[in-house]
Amino acid sequence: MHPIIALHGAPRVNLFDVVPAFSRNKLFRRDRMTCAYCGQRFHERELQCEHIVPHSRGGGWTWMNLVTACGLCNGRKACRTPEEAGMPLVYLPYVPSRFEDFLLEGRHVRADVHEWLAARLPRSSRAGTRLS
Repeated sequence: MHPIIALHGAPRVNLFDVVPAFSRNKLFRRDRMTCAYCGQRFHERELQCEHIVPHSRGGGWTWMNLVTACGLCNGRKACRTPEEAGMPLVYLPYVPSRFEDFLLEGRHVRADVHEWLAARLPRSSRAGTRLS
């Protein structure tokens, strides 16, 4: 059986216009298990979801308002913005594409399918190499 199957017809909703669902694990994979403030890599159990605009100030659970942070940096930033805390972001958040979202799911993807998906990632994606 072929790993990728194309169907005739058009769906009612263009899936490329739909923002991928957010999850903690996908956020950590998007950010390559790297703290957005100190730039160090950590194990998943040591990471936290960090609101750029604090949740207490109306910051939402969105791809563009969340980054990965270690516990130390998250506690140091507290309920302030990065500017107020004097902690600039090492990288900027972005909304993953549909192709990247499939890779971020953490499913076991065959090597040939992974290459096909990776070839379609936007330049802004940090997922150009195999995600662990």
